[in-house]
Amino acid sequence: MIRVLVLQGPNLNLVGTREPEIYGYETLDEIHAAIATHAAGLGLAVDFFQSNHEGALIDRLHRRDFEVAIVNAGGLTHTSISLRDALLAIQRPFIEVHLSDPSRREPFRHVNYLHDIAFESIAGQGARGYHLALESIARRFGVDRG
Repeated sequence: MIRVLVLQGPNLNLVGTREPEIYGYETLDEIHAAIATHAAGLGLAVDFFQSNHEGALIDRLHRRDFEVAIVNAGGLTHTSISLRDALLAIQRPFIEVHLSDPSRREPFRHVNYLHDIAFESIAGQGARGYHLALESIARRFGVDRG
């Protein structure tokens, strides 16, 4: 079974209450529950990790106990060369997901240190973006759903 790490960056623990007009009204726990259900239906094993601390995210990646990741780095997308380096160092493919579309927001959000190293980027789809990422992983890795 393909193991998927869903890595959530700073402030994503506030989804559902933080600027819901941008990030939606579902809480992170609700989003994760829906992801877990969808992943099981696709024959994928999923693990979740969220931290507001860059080093904790990097330490989690260094465990390398997964085949592929779904990464929503939050604001670290625009600032963290260290997170980028960790994603390159662990040699695991990942899909970048953003609830909103940073390219349609403030100019400082147009800098993206992860886009060019992700095998796919999904932005502006809200929580649905995680489900699209799971489906992409199932297709790419030829997961047998039966």
